[in-house]
Amino acid sequence: MSPGLLEAVRQRLAESGAEPTPARVAAALRAQGRLLGDAEVLGGTERLRCELVGTGPLEPLLADPSVTDVLVSAPDRVWVDRGRGLELTEVTFADAASVRRLAQRLAAVAERRLDDARPWVDARLPDGTRMHAVIPPVAVGSTCLSLRVVRPRAFSVGELVTAGTVPPGGDRLLRALIEARLSFLISGGTGSGKTTLLSTLLGMVGERERIVLAEDSAELRPEHPHVVRLESRTANQEGAGRVTLRDLVRQALRMRPDRLVVGEVRGAEVTELLAALNTGHEGGCGTVHANAAADVPARLEALGTAAGLDRAALHSQLAAALAVVIHLVRDGAGRRRLAEIHVLERGAAGLVVTVPALRWAKGAFAAEAGWERLRILVGDAL
Repeated sequence: MSPGLLEAVRQRLAESGAEPTPARVAAALRAQGRLLGDAEVLGGTERLRCELVGTGPLEPLLADPSVTDVLVSAPDRVWVDRGRGLELTEVTFADAASVRRLAQRLAAVAERRLDDARPWVDARLPDGTRMHAVIPPVAVGSTCLSLRVVRPRAFSVGELVTAGTVPPGGDRLLRALIEARLSFLISGGTGSGKTTLLSTLLGMVGERERIVLAEDSAELRPEHPHVVRLESRTANQEGAGRVTLRDLVRQALRMRPDRLVVGEVRGAEVTELLAALNTGHEGGCGTVHANAAADVPARLEALGTAAGLDRAALHSQLAAALAVVIHLVRDGAGRRRLAEIHVLERGAAGLVVTVPALRWAKGAFAAEAGWERLRILVGDAL
């Protein structure tokens, strides 16, 4: 079926304003006055419906349970990540305009603008999928569209061991860390599996405990009976109504949380989180972007300084607030894995440093200098 015919049908449906049901799409196809067989009508109907109400050519990729990311960098360059690194697919768009239309429609579904005046968007679709798009001329040549799939359920720790994300025997230690109510951060780069691991760990929290989540984008899906979710909000067209992650952390403290969770610490909310963890809120946790576990104190220091907290005050709060850093990496083959666990200690200069406690060696964790400290922190839970 020619692109011209599909464009004519698309225009007819857009002008009618009616919902693009299969019957209406098929009727619009036949109304073009061309002789079409049943197979052509059925194929064209499905293709148009996917483009008008779904994710177009990307729909089969997003339906694949093994896919975590779908990346479009050009009409004929559609990549997926199935946990083994990026793979080029056979999926293509008709042209660059088709990619742009899809990105703009998805942005509209998320109640965001994507046009020449605002050439990029970062949003969450109704099904939880995280969307980011940049259109030309900012994106050279073609609209760049990135979709990160949020699966409806969290993995069990056993599944993560089987998948190779957690080393054999690591599940016992992680469960002990949760039972001991230690405060921790999960660090790592983009796409290293921080949110996946955090959802799994929160599923180990006792059923009588109340978990309050504060996130910029609601991605955490812990298997737990008592979860309260708070999500930030951008300003409207008049610049009003913005709700920041810092606002959410403040509100969460008033909601009697047994576990206060910040989905991703990346701004001024670090001050509220550290303050909360210093006022009796044990077992708090979150994620943070960092190249290595040893870089986490410096990363938090940079965030705290930007929020107006001086270096000495931040390290004093950090020393009392956090106990453990769990670091994830992606290896050369693109596999996500738990690389190391560090404990936090105050150094001779009064600044907090991380001390390696465990690292993933050949098939299991290997003890490092901070292991004895971690064992004491975990105590009888191990």
